[in-house]
Formats: sequence, C-alpha cells, structure tokens
Amino acid sequence: MPKMKTNRGAAKRFKLTASGKVKRNKANASHILTKKSTKRKRKFRKAGLVDASNEKAIKRILPYA
Repeated sequence: MPKMKTNRGAAKRFKLTASGKVKRNKANASHILTKKSTKRKRKFRKAGLVDASNEKAIKRILPYA
C-alpha cells in the first residue's frame, strides 16, 4: 500500500497539541488593520483551537501529524 499524502496547505496552517487537539492561527490579522481596535488585534496573536466539529476532517488530511 502506498504512503498517504499530507495536505501541504493544511500542514502549514495546523499543528497538533500534546493532548491531540488541533491548534490554528486566528483569521483577520494580516491586513486592513486600521479599522480594527487594538484589543481586537491583540486577540488575533494568540493561537486558537479548531472546533470539535472540524477536528476529524483536519486530522484526516494530516495523517502523520
């Protein structure tokens, strides 16, 4: 059986935590920042977790994560 391929786009966006949850970066932090408040922009810096409903799909496209 051939090796499974990792989705390279997903590999660059998601990491697995030690407990097996999927870590992600927050969206909306890259441009058009002048209209966003400082508090809102500060919250984008911290990583978030992928919602449980999407976790299974992401783990499927990252077979070796």
